[in-house]
Amino acid sequence: MKKTLTILVTVFLLAVPTPAFAKGPFTYITVRGLGLTGELTVTNSALMDFFAFADFSKGSVDAPANPGDEYEITRVYVDTTTNRAQFFDRLHYYPDTGYVYYDGLLEGGSEYDGKWYRAQPGVEAAFRSVLAERARLTWVPFAALVVMLIIFGAAYFSKGPNR
Repeated sequence: MKKTLTILVTVFLLAVPTPAFAKGPFTYITVRGLGLTGELTVTNSALMDFFAFADFSKGSVDAPANPGDEYEITRVYVDTTTNRAQFFDRLHYYPDTGYVYYDGLLEGGSEYDGKWYRAQPGVEAAFRSVLAERARLTWVPFAALVVMLIIFGAAYFSKGPNR
């Protein structure tokens, strides 16, 4: 069994173009989906590994009847010699039900494209942490503005009338 798994992973790694693996993990991912305005760029190291969202060596699964809310993930690495972003692949992650739909490689194809997989067990916590961090960063400037307005308002009205 262990030998079969090793062979499957080796075959997969040979089937995928090597530039992304030669450069190491992805530089960043982009996320689009529920509760996000536009596109979120993420550099959390827990989400940069090729197998962070799904372990393709475990095989595909049947499409779920209702996978839930989705997040579109595009994985990117920056070629350090040219300083250009290379968009590698795209997948859809469903954190509520633990599924991944792998759209596939953006340039080329593989036997894993267009199939459903179970999500890695640890990816949900890392992914939700990124979303929570984004939510905190969205409200911090607004909260700071409200506090400053309260301070200025209190200072202005406590001064009393000019005589």
